[in-house]
Amino acid sequence: MIDLLIAHPILLLVVVSALGYLLGQVRIKGSSLGVAAVLFAGLGVGALHPDLKLPEFTTLLGLVLFVYAVGLSSGPGFFAALRRKGLRDNLLVVGVLLGAFGLALAAYAVFRLDGATVAGMFAGSLTNTPALAAVLEFLGEGRPALRDAAVVGYSIAYPMGVVGMILAIVLMQHLWKVDYAAEAEQMRGEAVGQDLHSYSIRVEREGLAPLEVLAEQEGWDVLFGRVKRADGTYELAEGTTRLQPGDLVSVVATQDEAERVQQALGRWADEHLEQDRRVFDFRRIFVSNPNVAGRRVRDLAFLRQYDAIVTRVRRGDVEWLVHGDTVLELGDRVRVVARPEVMGTISRLFGDSYRALSEINLLTLSLGLLAGLLIGMIPVPLPGDVTFRLGLAGGPLVVGLVLGRVGRTGPLLWYLPYSANLLLRQLGLVLFFAGVGTRAGYAFFDTLSQGGGLLIFGAGAIITCTVALAALVIGHRVLRIPMGVMTGMLAGLQTQPAVLSFALEQTGNDLPNVGYATVFPVATITKIILAQVLLSLLL
Repeated sequence: MIDLLIAHPILLLVVVSALGYLLGQVRIKGSSLGVAAVLFAGLGVGALHPDLKLPEFTTLLGLVLFVYAVGLSSGPGFFAALRRKGLRDNLLVVGVLLGAFGLALAAYAVFRLDGATVAGMFAGSLTNTPALAAVLEFLGEGRPALRDAAVVGYSIAYPMGVVGMILAIVLMQHLWKVDYAAEAEQMRGEAVGQDLHSYSIRVEREGLAPLEVLAEQEGWDVLFGRVKRADGTYELAEGTTRLQPGDLVSVVATQDEAERVQQALGRWADEHLEQDRRVFDFRRIFVSNPNVAGRRVRDLAFLRQYDAIVTRVRRGDVEWLVHGDTVLELGDRVRVVARPEVMGTISRLFGDSYRALSEINLLTLSLGLLAGLLIGMIPVPLPGDVTFRLGLAGGPLVVGLVLGRVGRTGPLLWYLPYSANLLLRQLGLVLFFAGVGTRAGYAFFDTLSQGGGLLIFGAGAIITCTVALAALVIGHRVLRIPMGVMTGMLAGLQTQPAVLSFALEQTGNDLPNVGYATVFPVATITKIILAQVLLSLLL
């Protein structure tokens, strides 16, 4: 079997991927390794024979696909967060990571570990795959022993990198008696997702201003839909619409926002306008037309032409209200209200095609990857005669962030369909973890058998736990960042989806997503740089 796997790398990749998937499904107290389990499956299989390894190309391709897809999906949220308090939050993250850098230097001096192992341990204690890739690229193909040492350090420190962060969240939320529900109420409107419903209100107030004026004056985060006039006629609400006593109006909003509107306009109606689909119908439609994706809702002329409105958009598992400046992406599901006879035409204009959503524009994907690879090759001089490159890990990530924010350049649409983006990320991680795992598996277990793994594990655990506690204490207690957001920032600092998943379970709301999107890109790039600087200082 070993000879067969050595002779057929594709078969080896399939076996490692399948074993990693099974291992990743094992849950311990609600947490699992997920796709990171492929790394440990690769280590186990690679330990069987020194020649049992995947080609280097597998690792590099997986890395590039992963970081570019992450950049595309994170770009809009990252730049939007910077306009709020993103600078403060990212400075906190950079400061804490510099502290982790100092601890890694201390571990090198105290435990007398070699430089490559310390660099890998630094990346593993912070569970950052791109940082490990930057280390491997920095070492080059000519030093296989050092490359193996870096992967060994990463692999031994990685598990505690996940567990340590989760334990820190559990400890501090109990110590500080955090009320996540109260935090979410105070930050209403800043969370990524919203629990939206349609409500019908009977208007009783006289002399009301136009709806756009009312919404601005009252600070309502709502969307008005159908209006049934007192004489029985129907129309769709516009910004200039004035409501009169006896009118019925439908409101799409969260329950709390809808109650504010009801108190200002009148009372709840016994009749639900949403259920009457004779004059105006509604439908969920997939955005699969490239000419629609990347554009703001207010710029879609066909909506005005056919007297239609978009009330909600669902991207992945998150739904929110549509505003005029909402930019649509391929794979979004929009909820449209229009007359039944034009609904088919509107569906065709949005695309509404599952098949189209499964297709990737290879031109824009290739151009984006090309730009990322070229940016990653640019040498950047640092003080002390040190030169670093963003490399295969950082270059595609930076370009992905920018293109994800731009969305469209003339006819070129940079977005990937949501499902395609997730697939590329998953595939990229599997290829990378399987590659580095099998290539370092023999050295990994050799290190453990010689007793050197305990020092690496301990040093990595110190880095992880110190970083977690310092970030939470400074962020929540000193800077007064809500704990729900801080748990997401901690996951972003760690660039660890497993920690984000745990944070979402603990908070019961979407505030962790806000913190995660704010700091994830800067944390990734900072760790890529620090890992290379660390290696250049210690070798």
